Amino acid sequence: MASESLPASCDLLVVGSGAGGLAAAISAAHGDLKAVVVEKSEYFGGSTAVSGGAIWVPNNPIMRAAGMEDDPKAARRYIELETGNRFNAELVDAFLEYGPEAIAFFNEKTALKMAHRPYSPDYHPEKDGAALGGRVLDALEYDGRALGKNLARLRPPIREFTILGGMQLGRMDLYHFVRMTRDWSSFVHAAKQVLRYCKDKVIVGRNTRLSLGAAVVGRLAETAFSLKIPLLTEHELVSLQRDEAGRVAAAVIRTKQGDRTIEVRKGVVLAGGGFPHDAKRRAKMFEHVSRGLPHYSMSPSSNTGGAISAAEAIGAAFVTTNSDAGSWAPISLIPQSDGSKRPFPHLFMDRAKPGIIAVGHDGRRFTNEAASYHDFVRGLVNKLLDEGRMSAFLVCDHYALRRYGLGAVPCFPGRIDPYLKSGYLKRGSGVEELAAQCGIDAKSLSATLDRYNLCAAQGTDPDFGKGSTPYQTALGDPDHKPNQCLRPLEGRLYAVEIFPGDIGTTMGLDVNAHGQVRDTNGRVIEGLYACGNDINSIMSGSYPGAGITLGPALTFGYVVGRHAASH
Repeated sequence: MASESLPASCDLLVVGSGAGGLAAAISAAHGDLKAVVVEKSEYFGGSTAVSGGAIWVPNNPIMRAAGMEDDPKAARRYIELETGNRFNAELVDAFLEYGPEAIAFFNEKTALKMAHRPYSPDYHPEKDGAALGGRVLDALEYDGRALGKNLARLRPPIREFTILGGMQLGRMDLYHFVRMTRDWSSFVHAAKQVLRYCKDKVIVGRNTRLSLGAAVVGRLAETAFSLKIPLLTEHELVSLQRDEAGRVAAAVIRTKQGDRTIEVRKGVVLAGGGFPHDAKRRAKMFEHVSRGLPHYSMSPSSNTGGAISAAEAIGAAFVTTNSDAGSWAPISLIPQSDGSKRPFPHLFMDRAKPGIIAVGHDGRRFTNEAASYHDFVRGLVNKLLDEGRMSAFLVCDHYALRRYGLGAVPCFPGRIDPYLKSGYLKRGSGVEELAAQCGIDAKSLSATLDRYNLCAAQGTDPDFGKGSTPYQTALGDPDHKPNQCLRPLEGRLYAVEIFPGDIGTTMGLDVNAHGQVRDTNGRVIEGLYACGNDINSIMSGSYPGAGITLGPALTFGYVVGRHAASH
């Protein structure tokens, strides 16, 4: 709890309080170990708390209980096709074997209750082994009041992902709020949630209806507190200490009262969220950053790679061979009243919708707008490097803006004037005016729109294939025909400037199938474990589907806790 102090010793010290760290502590506690969780930030929950909360685990027991079938061998083929010659058979096989077991454990023995998505296509459904549904799980909506005073310590949602100053919208809320002006049932749903939020603000001071990643963390935290696992915020790992036999036997933790040493009997688990805000490592590992492009991360600013650095200081190996060092996402920057800018990720709410395209300063499209956020940024980076520019634009017409929104700009009935006034949103009565506002080549943009509109009217995109796969059309507008992702742009035009960014890093510590960290010679460092974004992604830098971060995080958190308890 917040009032507790760091003990002199424990069985297992867990560094980081996201899904991986909490899963490891809970798993260890079920093995009768005394675990302690330390968190650098003033809030617990890490990146998980502000994530979409998707959990990708093939052949999971929840989908099977609903009558859906999945073949682990098919999932393995899919991952192998995604990762190519970087395929890590040891970790992938461990994930596919223990993932279903981990989901059963958390769903049955903890407060983390989950439901499967019957239809949620993998990001590349055209590849062998991909699935159209079942593999993605979500935590059930959670009443944060169950956390009592600890609710105030849970990382709050990203402000721009809320409405009315703090109301979080879940997946179904997004569906209803977009449709509330044209569907009575959606209006009723939205009204009920707004009334509850207003009540929460008066009585509790914040939103208590938790969904997405906040529900994952809230439910795990409830279990951790019920198991009497101390969760100490504002406690930062400084260094690890090994005994004469080479085993990790203690850790130095920085607290408000100064540095303290805690001895560990079973070891230390590193789950500190990777290195998205380690500027030095990022400049080295992100190729586009090393080549001068800007980059913005949606991860908490406390995720600076300290746990990884502490492990390297005692000989741990850091893997650098991934196809991509981060999980990429296009980012726009929202001007603030103090002159700063806040990043906003364009994940799935706008790019795939009909009436929205992406262009460079040269006015030309450069990639499939409905592709996954990771794939989209790959195309964006190539465009920027080729063009010698720092940014590109998402462009839409008035109808699309008011029906779907664009980035942080809300759909109707939300106001767009504040975004126009701040300069976040650009507007033009036509191509010439918008191009002048953005510094886009007007003649080329006009030609691009002429070609795109002609094809979009027929429901095809011969240039980039927007709306050509089940994953893409699932993100489009189901009420629009013939292609849910394509519609000509007409009348007034709007644009938002976008940049490369991430929602987390993928390169990390080298671990074995038990989550034990290996040194630069490939030998296990006894007493040192890692999970979550501190380990090298089992996907080797690829991004096969929604939840491929939290699925492995929960799985290897479970595996680590169980292994520590039995050894």
